[in-house]
Amino acid sequence: MRGHAERIAGMVIKEFRQIFRDPRMARVIFVAPVIQLLVFGYAVSTDIADTGTFLVDHDRSRAARELVDSLTASGYFRIVGRSDRPEDLVRALERGDAVVGVTIPVNFSRDLRLGEARVQILLDGTSSNTASVAQGYAERIVADFARRQNPLVEAPIELADRPWFNPNLESRDYNVPAVVGALIMLICLLLTSLAVVREREIGTLEQLSVSPLTAVDLIAGKTIPFAVIGLVDLAIVTAVALYWFQVPFRGSFVLLLGASLLYILSALSIGLFISTISATQQEAFMASFLVFMPAILLSGFMFPVTSMPEVFQWATLANPVRHYIEIVRAVFLKGAGLAALSRQFAALAIIGTTVLLFATSRFRKN
Repeated sequence: MRGHAERIAGMVIKEFRQIFRDPRMARVIFVAPVIQLLVFGYAVSTDIADTGTFLVDHDRSRAARELVDSLTASGYFRIVGRSDRPEDLVRALERGDAVVGVTIPVNFSRDLRLGEARVQILLDGTSSNTASVAQGYAERIVADFARRQNPLVEAPIELADRPWFNPNLESRDYNVPAVVGALIMLICLLLTSLAVVREREIGTLEQLSVSPLTAVDLIAGKTIPFAVIGLVDLAIVTAVALYWFQVPFRGSFVLLLGASLLYILSALSIGLFISTISATQQEAFMASFLVFMPAILLSGFMFPVTSMPEVFQWATLANPVRHYIEIVRAVFLKGAGLAALSRQFAALAIIGTTVLLFATSRFRKN
């Protein structure tokens, strides 16, 4: 056991020396993510469709049902749950099962005729752009419904809406945490895939294969340095998010660290797999971007997953970026705990372990 540890430690030290032999590499690893975070933080925006909506209907009248039908018929809202208890609505928002909550009070139909009806809209402000657009759509749909029901009264329904998270609906508070996940994936993916292929190109991989190093020692020595770099980058971009963009952090740093370790495991495993199918660094670089771009597009980072075709919604379940972004946004803006994020943690663990085993088997075979 001690011999394994010494051999792995030697490989790790060698990798760090090789990485930072060129001073430009440090700028690529540590400065470039900050620049990208600043660009994405100021530039990225999204749109909505088929937004998950939780309904609490205390009136259960025909008018209430027609109002709900008007919301869903627009195509912007989809009822994902119903209950008589307001706490179920809050729980759905907290767990991310719904983005919008609609509460129709008792005597809604009677108050509608009198021009005194009220409808409450709760919005998940962690998705600030989605919440803002959903708020505008809801207000317009409710106003149109009110005019149809009671054309003699100018405003028969008073709409009270409140963002449940991210109360100011700051777009940066929604986008910046997601950029953290994208940058960590990019750094880990490129470094791992290029490092192994570089060894093959210059001929040192064959020398390592006839050394006392086992396949496990070689894989560990190649991946541990990049895991450390990934964690350092995580600390840097998180600090920029907190102190430059003033993104609120309401959750647990320990929970964020645990999710990041599982996520980095997935990213390094994918990079290791790319190295087994690439003969040159150019091939590894192209293959990394071939994986990276679809992973970002299918993560919910730029476009809501619910707006994608169903086949792509299923495909996103195998995408570690999607699960990590959901965790990061929930930890930053909601203060969500492990119970609310258990599905995402389980998905990251399964994806990381599966890809690592597959990549390791191919690496040993090669």
